[in-house]
Amino acid sequence: MEVSKRHLALGAFAALCTTALAIPAKAAWEPTRPVEFIVPAGTGGGADQMARTIQGIVSKHNLMKQPMVVINKAGGAGGEGFLDVKASGGNPHKIIITLSNLFTTPLATGIPFNWKDLTPVAMLALDEFVLWTNAEKPYKTTKEYIEAVKKAPPGQFKMGGTGSKQEDQIITVAIEKATGTKFTYIPFKGGGEVAVQLVGNHVDSTVNNPIEAVAQWRGGKVRPLCVFDGKPMDYKDPIADGKSWADIPTCKSEGIDMEYLMLRGIFMPARVTKDQVNFYVDLFKKVRETPEWQELMKNGAFNTTFMTGDDYAKWVAKEEERHRELMKEAGFLAGQ
Repeated sequence: MEVSKRHLALGAFAALCTTALAIPAKAAWEPTRPVEFIVPAGTGGGADQMARTIQGIVSKHNLMKQPMVVINKAGGAGGEGFLDVKASGGNPHKIIITLSNLFTTPLATGIPFNWKDLTPVAMLALDEFVLWTNAEKPYKTTKEYIEAVKKAPPGQFKMGGTGSKQEDQIITVAIEKATGTKFTYIPFKGGGEVAVQLVGNHVDSTVNNPIEAVAQWRGGKVRPLCVFDGKPMDYKDPIADGKSWADIPTCKSEGIDMEYLMLRGIFMPARVTKDQVNFYVDLFKKVRETPEWQELMKNGAFNTTFMTGDDYAKWVAKEEERHRELMKEAGFLAGQ
């Protein structure tokens, strides 16, 4: 009798194990409706181009079952987009690509927003800034251009940039302080428009990102003078006149003692789950492995640093403080 009971017990246990194995593991989270991809900037600029490239990659390679819809919300220097995502707490079907206006917009305008209102997902890359002039102008080097600005009446030379009290104007003020010059800064809606204005000789120079002016450089319309990084860019394939991104000297080596790199990062609304964040981290890891992404990085001469988790959050916190100091020095803080 004892043996029979034991056999019955073992049989029941085996059946229970078989049933447990038959139950599928809980699937990781994934979107169940279209994902809104917010761009807090105008069309044609670096953030917009990157978001639309990502959208195309996700669709082409079937990296997500649901579609990704890019939506530009540039109002209020991107504040429109940030406030939208801030108000979407707990919604995992909305992500936002950020640039330096993540810091500059709230610091300059005082809008009720801070990056801590969002959930950090991943740093996709860091974007370079290049000092550009029209190719028809005689300036072949940064030193030649700065000397011409110094000799002219203050404000005669026009610097074009995206928005007011944002990264382009912050860099312009830093150039003025480093070289003893004075520009008239003219704001435009996006990097694409800035490049067009330089080609048309409506401004004398810009500090556009590489991706925003590479087409005009290839076309022989603009000339890069220097890059605002601590070292030359890595990309050595010729772009125009046999010159590559790697051939552009640093602005520091040309007498402008400053550096500036810009975040291209992804955030989600607050109060999303770890599984939801992990879905997008994994998604962007897959995006970065595609040939289309590699081509974007090469064409735009990006610094390809990638960060997630605590490292990313710490980097963002440090950058916020750096921007606060830069904007304080420039007199751009709200209420200054």
